[in-house]
Amino acid sequence: MATALKNLSDYDPESIPAASGMRFAIVVSEWNQEITFALMRGAMDTLIRHGANPNHIKVDFVPGSFELTAGARMVAEAGTYDAVICIGCIIRGDTPHFDYICQGVTMGITGLNVRYDIPFVFGVLTTENQQQALDRAGGKHGNKGDEAAVTAIKMVALKRRSFGRS
Repeated sequence: MATALKNLSDYDPESIPAASGMRFAIVVSEWNQEITFALMRGAMDTLIRHGANPNHIKVDFVPGSFELTAGARMVAEAGTYDAVICIGCIIRGDTPHFDYICQGVTMGITGLNVRYDIPFVFGVLTTENQQQALDRAGGKHGNKGDEAAVTAIKMVALKRRSFGRS
């Protein structure tokens, strides 16, 4: 298991480009909100720590992780964002529902990345149980929200370098 070998919040801050001038949207699932709201706070804190203006971070909510794809698309089409961070938490239950939701969300966010000219970041936990989710939402394995924010900053910087924008 990759997370057991790496803390999601550990990274070299010097390797992260400045986020000043970047605009971010964060779309958060309300399902498992004890987890998703902690992930959202981690993402917001990390963006701000790296220079993002708090007024350039928009947060919107969707009912569940399955709705992240549609919500992220709506937010992206309605605004001028450099990246959209999708935050969710899917915990395995007793039925195959987990597999269908995970596959749908993964394919949906991948499709947004291919279709649109901005990065959509996969900040979705897919865990076997509640404790694993808590461990990755600020617990012993760090915060996946931090990792999602770092990914968003790096992807925006890559796009700007690739297209000659500073």
